[in-house]
Amino acid sequence: MAEMGSKGVTAGKIASNVQKKLTRAQEKVLQKLGKADETKDEQFEQCVQNFSRQLTEGTRLQKDLRTYLASVKAMHEASKKLNECLQEVYEPDWPGRDEANKIAENNDLLWVDYHQKLVDQALLTMDTYLGQFPDIKSRIAKRGRKLVDYDSARHHYESLQTAKKKDEAKIAKAEEELIKAQKVFEEMNVDLQEELPSLWNSRVGFYVNTFQSIAGLEENFHKEMSKLNQNLNDVLVSLEKQHGSNTFTIKAQPSDNAPAKGNKSPSPPPDGSPAATPEIRVNHEPEPAAAATPGAALPKSPSQPTESPAGSLPSREPSAAEGTFAVAWPSQTAEPGPAQPAEASEVTCGTHPAAGAQEPGETAASEAASSSLPAVVVETFSAAVNGTVEGGSGAGRLDLPPGFMFKVQAQHDYTATDTDELQLKAGDVVLVIPFQNPEEQDEGWLMGVKESDWNLHKELEKCRGVFPENFTARVQ
Repeated sequence: MAEMGSKGVTAGKIASNVQKKLTRAQEKVLQKLGKADETKDEQFEQCVQNFSRQLTEGTRLQKDLRTYLASVKAMHEASKKLNECLQEVYEPDWPGRDEANKIAENNDLLWVDYHQKLVDQALLTMDTYLGQFPDIKSRIAKRGRKLVDYDSARHHYESLQTAKKKDEAKIAKAEEELIKAQKVFEEMNVDLQEELPSLWNSRVGFYVNTFQSIAGLEENFHKEMSKLNQNLNDVLVSLEKQHGSNTFTIKAQPSDNAPAKGNKSPSPPPDGSPAATPEIRVNHEPEPAAAATPGAALPKSPSQPTESPAGSLPSREPSAAEGTFAVAWPSQTAEPGPAQPAEASEVTCGTHPAAGAQEPGETAASEAASSSLPAVVVETFSAAVNGTVEGGSGAGRLDLPPGFMFKVQAQHDYTATDTDELQLKAGDVVLVIPFQNPEEQDEGWLMGVKESDWNLHKELEKCRGVFPENFTARVQ
């Protein structure tokens, strides 16, 4: 019997809820048609609008904070890999190896500590702040339903009072239901009228505390990281002082590959002695002018560039890091004789004009130089010049989109959250183009088209989109 009674109560409750939903739906239809008035509270409606705005802003902040933490984690992994590479290449007999390993360990600990503090002091606080919104949102929705119940009960009571045939019993019951509905609505309304303004005002303090915590943690992190970087720099400077002044000699080895272009071989020295294997010396500092063959004309100094003839490539001065590539003939003896062109004894990168741009008086000297240089040096130098010409900016190439600036490659997957964003997978190459309206560009975002999409469609309108710059790395 108890079980049947329980089932009866449950069935009655379900029926009551169904009846309430039908009554509310009928009341809303009448209100929309203008056949029934609706109780409105403009002050409360403003509070609800503020609540919705606050929830939207908080949700966006939480999303961006999680993206920031993911970036910190990615930077930690990249920094860890870089330090592991340094530890592997740092040979055991080099000075400062133990110090470099200790710096790498401290670097790893610093990244871990920074990430954990961001989680504790920013992300968890953010989660707690947003945790109160679902309950309030549910209560606002419930208040709306109770308001409809109140309006429905009020209209029912008024219709009974204005009826031609009055039924006092029905009127009394309708009045009782109206008072009950009004009491339930007002209790919920009063609570929300107090909580919503307080919640809205709390956003200022929350934003201040959150961004102060992030700024303070980031400042301390960079201070400590700066100290570690300075220590690592000192270790590397010490290593450079002991090993950086050495001169390394690299001798060209005979190759089994096909001969150089035109099947040209190194010309023998002018004195008729047999050709010898050239020796290529790579120095960290420019060689003095006295290294040239006695009696040969001194080469022009890289620090004193001469005027280039029209149509030639502009020359640039080699830095000390680039070094000087010198070609010498070991079997050639220093015998007095007519001066040979300086280019036949030494080649300095970046000081020769391009082919076909010589002055009339320099044609013979250039031909002598090219005929006496080893084929590998001539071919390398030619390839370098051609590469400079052909490898220039691709902005004007027909196979790239209009306005193309440079290429980037996605380092991480990125899921597009809007229709104007690009969906990226790690490894995707993106052709970066300018925004049609520069004012629409947000900081940290770029406009581009995936190279695969461009090659397939050749239409910017279908393929282009924006993407976060910090998910990519520039490759060209």
